[in-house]
Amino acid sequence: MPVATPKQYAAMLDAAQKGGYAYPAVNVTSLTTINAALKAFADSKSDGIIQVSTGGGQFASGLNVADAAFGAIVLAEATHRLAEKYDILVALHTDHCHPAKVDGFLKPLLEASRQRIAEGKGPLFQSHMFDGSVVALDENLEISKELLKECAELDIILEVEAGCVGGEEDGHDTSGLPAEKLYTTPEDMLEVYEALQPIGRFLFAATFGNVHGAYKPGSVKLKPTILKDGQKAVTDKHGAEAEMDLVFHGGSGSELSEIRETLDYGVVKMNIDTDTQYAFTRPVVTHICENIEGVLKIDGEVGNKKTYDPRGYLKKAEANMAKRLQEAASDLLSEGKTIFGTV
Repeated sequence: MPVATPKQYAAMLDAAQKGGYAYPAVNVTSLTTINAALKAFADSKSDGIIQVSTGGGQFASGLNVADAAFGAIVLAEATHRLAEKYDILVALHTDHCHPAKVDGFLKPLLEASRQRIAEGKGPLFQSHMFDGSVVALDENLEISKELLKECAELDIILEVEAGCVGGEEDGHDTSGLPAEKLYTTPEDMLEVYEALQPIGRFLFAATFGNVHGAYKPGSVKLKPTILKDGQKAVTDKHGAEAEMDLVFHGGSGSELSEIRETLDYGVVKMNIDTDTQYAFTRPVVTHICENIEGVLKIDGEVGNKKTYDPRGYLKKAEANMAKRLQEAASDLLSEGKTIFGTV
């Protein structure tokens, strides 16, 4: 079963930390985007992470349902089935969930995993993100501790965030925040470690100037050394084994040298969404423009079914999204490093 078991997911993260690479974590919204992700990981011989946001789940559930948790369950169940055909491992993860959405999104997904475990299966998702960066750190950590206790009981890893990723994603806009809010301090990183480490395994989205959205290379001012300084504060006090598994959000427009630098400081997961969205849409636009008279029924004509059949352009979208995700695997040095069959 190429959707990783909890043991395999832990081994994936350990291998990345030890090997100095990270996994692309790609947001999906449909069967086509799931298939693009699986194709990319398989063609790259890279393990990877497939994740669902609240908006992605709501979209996947359909216009008449608009239920983020239900849509996320549908996408996750589909991934479990589709991944059976591949010889790489993927983990399932949910993206940013703010405090106001915990009860309506995260809790139902934990219950779905609880039900699967009771049936003798593994959890539906292998990790979830709670984004408490919108509240004070002490409140963030209190909620995080309670959620991590629940996750740990289900062999699920919790991702947390301290500091804010700028920009806008899924309707959550932090573009007006002062610049200092975009940088996690070493003191914050130490506080997160000491609060959560005794409870269970966690991923930490520390922020170092990251911004969601599309930006030209060089326009996002990252300070990767913030991760280095934070890790040092933790390991100086608690030993080398305390190095945390870090997550890189908002990477569009980042220089390759900056991406690679973060790998030296403990980043094992990098979120990919904006760039794969564009890669998916670009060939669709080309197809429409090149076949406009066949796609549209112009001047009373009947058009050309072969050109307006969605399968024609969605295949191109799937292939191009997979190509961009393969590029991410190369950038993050996970290419050719699957642990499938070894754990």
